[in-house]
Amino acid sequence: MSEQTPGVPDVHADPQAAVDAHLDTSEEHLAALVTNEAILELPPEQSGFGAGNVGEVLLDIEGLSKAFGPVKANRDISLTVRRGEIVALLGENGAGKSTLVNQIFGLITPDSGTVTIKGDATAIKDPRDAIARGIGMVHQHFQLVPVMTVAENMVLGHETTRGAGILDLDAARRMVRELSAKHGLAVDPDTEVEDLPVGTQQRVEILKALSRKVDLLILDEPTAVLTPQETDELLAVMKELANSGTSIVFITHKLREVLAVADRVYVLRQGGVVGEVATRDTDARGLATMMVGREVVLSIDKTAATPGETVLEVEDLHVRDDRGLQAVNGFSLSVRAGEIVGVAGVEGNGQRELVEALAGMRKVESGRMALGSLDLTRANPHQTHHAGVGHVPEDREKHGLVGAYSIADNLVLNEFDQAPYAKSGVRQFDAVRANAEKLRDEFDIRSSGVMQSAGSLSGGNKQKVVVAREMSFKPKLLMAAQPTRGVDVGSIEFIHRRIVEARDEGAAVLLVSAELDEILSLSDRIAVVHGGAVVAEMDAKDADRTEIGRLMAGDH
Repeated sequence: MSEQTPGVPDVHADPQAAVDAHLDTSEEHLAALVTNEAILELPPEQSGFGAGNVGEVLLDIEGLSKAFGPVKANRDISLTVRRGEIVALLGENGAGKSTLVNQIFGLITPDSGTVTIKGDATAIKDPRDAIARGIGMVHQHFQLVPVMTVAENMVLGHETTRGAGILDLDAARRMVRELSAKHGLAVDPDTEVEDLPVGTQQRVEILKALSRKVDLLILDEPTAVLTPQETDELLAVMKELANSGTSIVFITHKLREVLAVADRVYVLRQGGVVGEVATRDTDARGLATMMVGREVVLSIDKTAATPGETVLEVEDLHVRDDRGLQAVNGFSLSVRAGEIVGVAGVEGNGQRELVEALAGMRKVESGRMALGSLDLTRANPHQTHHAGVGHVPEDREKHGLVGAYSIADNLVLNEFDQAPYAKSGVRQFDAVRANAEKLRDEFDIRSSGVMQSAGSLSGGNKQKVVVAREMSFKPKLLMAAQPTRGVDVGSIEFIHRRIVEARDEGAAVLLVSAELDEILSLSDRIAVVHGGAVVAEMDAKDADRTEIGRLMAGDH
């Protein structure tokens, strides 16, 4: 047995703590998790994966490199995956993870290096070739046809016919039922995909890959849009597949999931592998340090909130989405000065439309929004900002920055025509530059200079520009929508600190995030949304992950 990893509960000495440290506290998962922990503590040849094939190298990558123009997306990558092994690819946004798996699946041709599958080093020409050689892939953005049934999607491209070329749907239905029963992934073969929740759509993608009799299954950010319960179910399925001999490579940025299910981890940075480690020999802090290259604080220490007067009041709000469908449906919530209220929910439950309405970017159908005594229901973005609302949008590229403008100009987008940045209609360039240099230092914006174009910055530094602009004028209300999406671990740490500082300085903070860990870590109060409305509110200190996940899934 290996030594116990510091900071990770011993499953044998304290099973409940071990379960809490992973993903689920429900009794039905305890035995499985204990078994999984015991498996991970054994060397591969004793772990029971597969049927006599444990230890056999299934995937062997040597010196894989790929460049897109001057950008080296992958640099001399070498790695192996054994049969029945779960391997995580971990790294910051832009580290080269997706480029790597796309080469394995034949979507991208390597510039150099070899991909060997079961001893065959013949180049993989395309996805059809990859599938024929036992590789399946579930993409982050699902590849299903919404208007077709589950059974029809399952056989798309591999149709079985009967008689005069008629599609044999009965055979397709039987295949769906057999695979569902075998792998514990219940789906109705006759339901149209567009009527399925996101978690069930992912099951269909996995079953479709498994129907090709895969030896290696690649999962790209598989839990990005899942509830906590759906995440638990997926991780359990991954373990079962590995136990039956299927190898799994999965991309993720969620350290807790890596530690819960992976056997080994490859960490990528700037296109290359910077480390490889068995999960039994590391912890979340160690993995984060490998990702960033320095020690990272993963949790933010904050004092208890001391809320003041109500700053934001939303009453029975109704807002439609871009298709004219009801997205926000009777939403009511208040946020007080000096508190962070986190909005938790599966993406697509009206969060984006809510924030855009609050920012004056989307028309309100009915209901009321007020900032103190000021009615903002019909306000435009200019009026909303000057009323004291800071807005960190979820899509920084589309709504947060003008990529062709300099960092300096982006930092004054809201006040470019006002003193001290303009005088009698004339730009005051010295004032614009001085403001940019001050905020660059204060918010650790890393660039060649404040006149560098914002569009050329890394994701984390782009987000810091937006956060700096929206926080520097000391807003009464700070709305942060997906504030750390697509940014590196180090920038996440920094942005989290600034959000807490805004609260401590008296701002009301509305935090909207698809990352439940982020909501639980930063919030003082949590509002769970489903179907465009708040279905429950709770103090963060009393919040239960399982209960929140149940509410997010619509069980209320």
